[in-house]
Amino acid sequence: MPEPPDLLHTVEAEVAAVQRFVGLLEREQAMLVDGAVDDLLDLVDEKNALAGELAALADRHGRLLTAEGLSADRSGVAAWFTAHPGESRVRTAWSQLVPLARQARELNHLNGELIRVRLQHNAGALAALLGASIPGLYGRDGQNLPQVPDGQRISDSV
Repeated sequence: MPEPPDLLHTVEAEVAAVQRFVGLLEREQAMLVDGAVDDLLDLVDEKNALAGELAALADRHGRLLTAEGLSADRSGVAAWFTAHPGESRVRTAWSQLVPLARQARELNHLNGELIRVRLQHNAGALAALLGASIPGLYGRDGQNLPQVPDGQRISDSV
């Protein structure tokens, strides 16, 4: 049977990692809002590395729970607390982890929406730059030709 400090250290490590993850998500959000997208690739690398660490920690606390015959989910944690009523430090760490994980999930969702809006804006700008197609006018390759601005002529060389 695993010792409670193993679970304590694991949950405390999860709290610290999720706190760092929330910080990265907040930085990402600021970059997206400010339009400073050039540094996002570096941030994505940091997020991916930290996501891997979080997955490993979640797997570890899941294995600690299943080693005691409990499920590796919230009900398993609740059952663990029932089986270890004196382990207030683990309960305290867990009570920090749950809202942090919720905050990270919400930030990640919001950042995804900001990215979606930015992509839509970029697609609209690109469409405006390229212009709309003139129905019925095709190039040699059979594709629609871009619309020609008023006052300009279509070249026979197309």
